[in-house]
Amino acid sequence: METLPPLVRDFVLHFGEMGSRWGINRTVGQIYALLFVSPRPLNADEIAEALGFSRSNVSMGLKELQSWRLTQPHHLPGDRREYFAAPQDVWTIFRTLAEERKKREVEPTLTMLRGALLQTPSGDAERHAQQRMREMHDLVELITLWFDDVGKLDPATLVPLMKMGSTVAKVLEMKQKITQLAGGRQRTVAAE
Repeated sequence: METLPPLVRDFVLHFGEMGSRWGINRTVGQIYALLFVSPRPLNADEIAEALGFSRSNVSMGLKELQSWRLTQPHHLPGDRREYFAAPQDVWTIFRTLAEERKKREVEPTLTMLRGALLQTPSGDAERHAQQRMREMHDLVELITLWFDDVGKLDPATLVPLMKMGSTVAKVLEMKQKITQLAGGRQRTVAAE
């Protein structure tokens, strides 16, 4: 890794550490970080040399990244080797990661919860547990539906929406107050 510029080396090392917290191994995180900041696609030998990894570790890491749809092999004219690059658009990367995490983590949990909610509880403890599971199911499903809707937005719409932050909540609160006031006026008019 000594051949990498200090800025790139620091990013690669940090991404490896963070990768282990995100559920991928350090090697995969470092390979992805290198591909992300590389100005051109890299082949496995170049990755192994730059990071000081064995060729077999790089191959396994690249397979893992391909299973996450975070890189795909490309061929360059006149070269038999496969080259790899990260998607250029950070929104594409974000969406891909979100879709893969949903597929690997959220959907199996929702499936388990749906199955548990279809069962007939055999006593108070199971009724209580099932009610708690229903609450979890409803929250996870709501978040999933919301995220699916947000995921369909193009970045030109999504960025301003995200920058609005808590302003959205304030607008919704104001709308709710207006609706309540209008409802109160309607009840008053109806009573007269």
